[in-house]
Amino acid sequence: MKILLATYFVVPHTGGVWNYMVQLRKELESLGHEVDLLGQEHNFIYIVNKNRRVEKEKLIPLVNERLSKHKDPSIFSDSFIKRYEFLRHLYEIGVNQIGLQHYDLIHTQDVISTAAINKIRPLGTPLVASLHGSVAHELKHFHIKKSPTSHLAWKYFDNLEFEGATAAECTIVANSWLKKKLNNEYKVPNEQIKVLHYGYDTITFLKRTKAVSPIKPPVNKKVIIYSGRLVELKGIQYLLSSLHQLKSLRNDWICWIVGDGYMMESLKLKTNELGLEKEVIFWGNRDDVPYLLTLSDIFILPSIFENQPLSVIEAQIAGKAAIVSDAGGLPDMVKHGVTGLITKAGDSNKLCTNINYLLEHDEFRKKLGSNAQQWGLSHWSQEKAIKNLLDVYQSSISKKTNKK
Repeated sequence: MKILLATYFVVPHTGGVWNYMVQLRKELESLGHEVDLLGQEHNFIYIVNKNRRVEKEKLIPLVNERLSKHKDPSIFSDSFIKRYEFLRHLYEIGVNQIGLQHYDLIHTQDVISTAAINKIRPLGTPLVASLHGSVAHELKHFHIKKSPTSHLAWKYFDNLEFEGATAAECTIVANSWLKKKLNNEYKVPNEQIKVLHYGYDTITFLKRTKAVSPIKPPVNKKVIIYSGRLVELKGIQYLLSSLHQLKSLRNDWICWIVGDGYMMESLKLKTNELGLEKEVIFWGNRDDVPYLLTLSDIFILPSIFENQPLSVIEAQIAGKAAIVSDAGGLPDMVKHGVTGLITKAGDSNKLCTNINYLLEHDEFRKKLGSNAQQWGLSHWSQEKAIKNLLDVYQSSISKKTNKK
């Protein structure tokens, strides 16, 4: 079967969606399928693994012509709506020029690519969508909440979420939290959604923990680690506040922040303001995260909005005690007091208390890590996840065939 894995977002990138696409391609190809990866770069839309691309600059006149004929005045009255309509049409036209006619099945990774590709896919080609979070929720609550016309933008993104979540033959989500959000907040029919958690290539990950790296563990200090994007929704600002409190309690720790994002400079500034420049190290994007996890003692993810992050999966497979917030799908991943600790999102005081407790109680911390690894190696089985996904593929093919 020839399969297209597609996303609206820039690829490659450091987020979990790209890692998921790469691992999924590897597994599908090992089973004999032919798989292409589609996404964007800043100047073009392209098939990542082939030399097939469309320059965005050449598409701009086509997009402007299409938008000039649009009859909905709200599109031009709000800057966020206008921008996203332009980008959506740019993506749709670009993908259409690349061509979708050679694929037996298309598997999109977000609501924007799903809505766009649904409009241009060949009549008999089945479409499956995996949603790795709520685009509408993230945009509404972290980007457009201060807009004077935010009510228009909120309605627009709610409609976009519904359109993208209902366009495919089947919509896959990773947990019951996102399913309930789509059902209740965006009115997506219950029968549209299938809950399938991620799989993970644990064998390759464990091999990568043996990588050679110039980074060595500190002497007489435990390592607290965060890995992921440096963006507001990840809540790293609350981690820094909790570490400021922790510093007044003990000095036997150091914190590694691994990743990049638009908040990098502001987080570094906050670190200096809090007097943590010796305790907090920003490593930027790195390829040796599995190795860095082996050097660490506690993994922290203090998100204020989250779905099912790969960073937690990796920490569990590495056998590390995790402290996560109660945001989104995280409580489905971590059992409090068994495989990690759960703290209230945005509560720096409680986060500090939990970090301090794990630093103080070595045996308990190690037990959490051991439990997490044992559970993670079974629960995140790639073999089980691929089997379930292929069942969805076959069901979607049958559904599309029956519609003919």
